[in-house]
Amino acid sequence: MGVEIEVNDLTKSFGKQLIWGDVSLTIPAGEICVMLGPSGTGKSVFLKTLIGLLKPDRGSIIIEGTDIASCSERELYEIRKLFGVLFQDGAMFGSMNLYDNIAFPLREHTKKSESEIRAIVMEKLDITGLIGTEHKLPGEISGGMRKRAGLARALVLDPEIVLFDEPDSGLDPVRTSFLNQLIVDLNAQIDATFLIVTHDINTARTVPDNIGLLYHKHLAMFGPREMLLSSEEPVVRQFLNAQKIGPIGMSEEKDADELAAESDQELPPLPPIPMQLEPSNGIARRSQREPGAWCREQGITPPPGSFEDNISMAPGA
Repeated sequence: MGVEIEVNDLTKSFGKQLIWGDVSLTIPAGEICVMLGPSGTGKSVFLKTLIGLLKPDRGSIIIEGTDIASCSERELYEIRKLFGVLFQDGAMFGSMNLYDNIAFPLREHTKKSESEIRAIVMEKLDITGLIGTEHKLPGEISGGMRKRAGLARALVLDPEIVLFDEPDSGLDPVRTSFLNQLIVDLNAQIDATFLIVTHDINTARTVPDNIGLLYHKHLAMFGPREMLLSSEEPVVRQFLNAQKIGPIGMSEEKDADELAAESDQELPPLPPIPMQLEPSNGIARRSQREPGAWCREQGITPPPGSFEDNISMAPGA
């Protein structure tokens, strides 16, 4: 089962440039969360800070009682064993075949025998649909297969937290759909805590249990998927519905003249909230809630057509 990540008042700068400040959220154990935001808002920096690759200016990140923002290197090393990371490009060693790439963390961090390593590697290859490709080099396979190989490597140490840094980057919509289904199936199988950084709106609308949005150097909102998909908050509504009207512009934030020119325009109606993607076997994940449950609990009427199997998943539909 995954572990909870508690983030309190986290702030990160590079020199005089503030990336984001006073970010506070709790990533629930075993759930799938997505972090969104316009380009350049520090989403990847957030992931690197969570795993201790970057030190925040202030704030805390509590994982199993340890604040990794201020702990010793020895404590950080132990906490990092809880993590698996899928990098944007897979980050495979080009001179190693897939088998050796995936076996690498086991050989570096455990004392397992080669027979034990082989059993684990073949299991992860099977989970990610890569059986039969283990002798290929990363340059001999497609981008989608490299992503899956990177995911297999992220899973070999049986992590309780898995971070995905733009897993859909460079993939076509069909491969992205396959990858999204794989992520949901994996969460159901291993019950780890998943955090996905993505720009893909369909992924954000259909995959996670919770959604966060980084914008203008702060966390605009974080909460259950239905909360953000029914939100009237302009920046959330604009981003999740892929609209031009709203506070986000080409350079992140629109200036006063641009906003004034839009003053007589209204954001289009919220599109229907789609059904959440379910595991392939049809058995609900532990953290999966009944469609519309959050809206009913909050007394909120979802947009017309929400939670219907046959609605279009496209933004603005």
